[in-house]
Amino acid sequence: MKFLLRFFGFLFTAGTILFLAGLAAVAGLFWHFSKDLPDYSQLQNYEPPVMTRVHAADGSLLGEFAKERRLYLPIQAVPKLVINAFLAAEDKNFYEHGGIDYTGMARAGVSYVQNFGSNRRPQGASTITQQVAKNFLLTNEVSFSRKIKEALLAMRIERAYSKDKILELYLNEIYLGLGAYGIAAASLVYFDKSVNELTVAEAAYLAALPKMPASLHPVRNHARAIERRNYVIDRLQENGWISVADADKARKDPLTVTNRSNGAHTFAGEYFSEEVRRDIFERYGEKKLYEGGLSVRTTLDPKVQVMARKAMVAGLVNYDEQQGYRGAIQKIDLSADWGVPLAEIKSLSDISPWRMAVVLESNDQSARIGFQPGRELGGAISKQRETGIITMDGVRWARSKGKTPTAVSQVLQPGDVIYADPLFKDGRAIEGQYRLRQIPELSGAMVAMDPHTGRVLAMVGGFSFDQSQFNRATQAYRQPGSTFKPIVYSSALDNGYTGSTVMIDAPIEIDQGQGNVWRPENFSTGKYQGQVTLRNALRLSLNTVTVRLAQEIGMPLIGEYAKRFGVYDELPNYLAYALGAGETTVMRMATAYSMIANGGVRVKPTLIDRIQDRYGHTIFKHDQRECRGCDAPEGWKSQPEPQLVDRRERVLDAMSAYQITSLMEGVIQAGTGTALKDVGKPLAGKTGTSNEAKDLWFVGFSPDLVVGLYVGYDKPRSLGRNAQAGHTAAPIARDFLKLALADKPATPFKQPVGIRLVLVDAKTGLRASSGQKGVVLEAFKPGQAPPAYDSSLVAGTDVIDGTQQPISPDADRAVMRSGTGGLY
Repeated sequence: MKFLLRFFGFLFTAGTILFLAGLAAVAGLFWHFSKDLPDYSQLQNYEPPVMTRVHAADGSLLGEFAKERRLYLPIQAVPKLVINAFLAAEDKNFYEHGGIDYTGMARAGVSYVQNFGSNRRPQGASTITQQVAKNFLLTNEVSFSRKIKEALLAMRIERAYSKDKILELYLNEIYLGLGAYGIAAASLVYFDKSVNELTVAEAAYLAALPKMPASLHPVRNHARAIERRNYVIDRLQENGWISVADADKARKDPLTVTNRSNGAHTFAGEYFSEEVRRDIFERYGEKKLYEGGLSVRTTLDPKVQVMARKAMVAGLVNYDEQQGYRGAIQKIDLSADWGVPLAEIKSLSDISPWRMAVVLESNDQSARIGFQPGRELGGAISKQRETGIITMDGVRWARSKGKTPTAVSQVLQPGDVIYADPLFKDGRAIEGQYRLRQIPELSGAMVAMDPHTGRVLAMVGGFSFDQSQFNRATQAYRQPGSTFKPIVYSSALDNGYTGSTVMIDAPIEIDQGQGNVWRPENFSTGKYQGQVTLRNALRLSLNTVTVRLAQEIGMPLIGEYAKRFGVYDELPNYLAYALGAGETTVMRMATAYSMIANGGVRVKPTLIDRIQDRYGHTIFKHDQRECRGCDAPEGWKSQPEPQLVDRRERVLDAMSAYQITSLMEGVIQAGTGTALKDVGKPLAGKTGTSNEAKDLWFVGFSPDLVVGLYVGYDKPRSLGRNAQAGHTAAPIARDFLKLALADKPATPFKQPVGIRLVLVDAKTGLRASSGQKGVVLEAFKPGQAPPAYDSSLVAGTDVIDGTQQPISPDADRAVMRSGTGGLY
């Protein structure tokens, strides 16, 4: 008995010693690993990389910029269904344990022993808290030391933060495949939905992804993805979080992933979006752009952008097709499945409804074509093959060496890779028939702008962003030609000249030194007007008059105005620059004309209205005007209307701005810009054809919209001996403005206080007599009217009983009217 007591006493003592030794070892182990643990308190102020989102003026999404596609979603905004799906898949006891699931750890330990030596990755037993510790503070190293640190951190995190906070961090940090981080971004990437719109099946699929997103690809590993999704659905039902009926329905739902639409693609706004990206990068740097979670509200008007793109592309294509057909893009072998080699050819993705196709067979009457097959989300070529027919109507334009084709086979041969789009007749697409297209060699750019604020409403930087990311609206420096003349004339009008000032249109020679003589000529060589008013000189775009005017007022003065308007940073003192021989951009020219349209007040162009940080604080606002009375604290109580205080610099006298506007209205009504008369609204503008017709321009405006554009080859060369801006560029502007101003009233240009409109002879600029024909209303500043000034001929007044009085609205006098619309 004593022996047994001694034996049990020995065992107890040994056990106690071993227990204490083990406890000391564990404590030492904990101490060893605890001393190197990262500071978990940083989670409190954690700001994950969040993508910057760019929106159009109407709020629609235009673009996203990120290295990790992530939208941070507070836990309060996450639906219960989504939370339950992730708990069912990852940690169903999350709200009950203290950071470590001991049952799971035991299960993982048994699995490790069973698989020891098999090179299989050990089964994880990490709770969501442990995953937060690993993802935020540790590495993905597979080792016991990392697991111990993970467990220690998980327990500390549980003591420091609420369960909801931990779950919020987890749901926003996890990688879910296809470049998506966090549930909000994944919901958009996979299903183009917000998390609140997800079905049970969709939420279950997302919840299945954290452990192995690559292995559960919805296309490449479709069957395995369905299997894992259904496993999560089973766990949801088992936990009583969804009904049996909902579970059965969810298991039967197909796993269909939606390719998310690109907003910039939708609105043809890729050039605009890229310009915004550059702007943000320059303002805030790379980290803020790609990780700062900025919300950017841009100035782009999607409707106006689509109109601008449509008009610009149509103009480029029309000119290109007039030059004839250059032939197929390339040839492919049709002996096997034609879809495979066709799918490998790079096609432009932003020129819809154009589609790449291959000619399968052709004869005199028609050709059968096969369209480039699409690709599935996994990258595999679609097995679907779509065909169509091109008839004679679809190739009639395709002249070769000046000869119009008489048979389709003269243009298209089997194996030819081409572009085609639906064939229209009487405004309707003909079912199954298509039209041959070719990518135009000619390029160009267009900018549409609000002249009062500088907000860029639309920007077309070229035919296709997918073809060339070079933005010709902001990066291409081209010769503006005669579109620069209004700047020359503005500087003259601002210094005493008027539209009735007479100049000489005749041959002129300029001695440039060293025996060089420059002889500027008008477009119609050998034709000169003799004495001509400045109005007619601008209307007819007479070069010799502009050169003489530049001589009189001096190139330094013109250079100063060019700098004020932002057309050039510095203008050399050479008379050729008065004819637009320098180089500038469409954006600069549109901005300069905006200042004229805005009454001479400086306009700073912008693509961005407002930028907010990730917390919703406004960190940039374009419109800096002070609004007095806008923040009335007690609502409206018949107080004076709020007033905008505009402190922007004046670059041109308001009356001078009105005078040059009046002169440019003449260009539209009876000058080089008559193509725009069809718009049927008050317009002012100027065409411009550069030397050798390498660039064709039009810049003009209505009272509330400015448009500037040019067309030309990227490697400048002549567009032809007879090429004129009035025949090529102006019609593009006309087509755009017809659409953009369709529902706008025909508002005349605002006449500033002090301006007087006087009837003058259109040819001589002298005061007109009563009943005289061929007259025009000319705008004069005080003291500038013709010498024989007759107050009865001033618009808006009449002489009655020897005194000057306002004209009665009912008076039957059609001699004159306020405003300059429809002068001719």
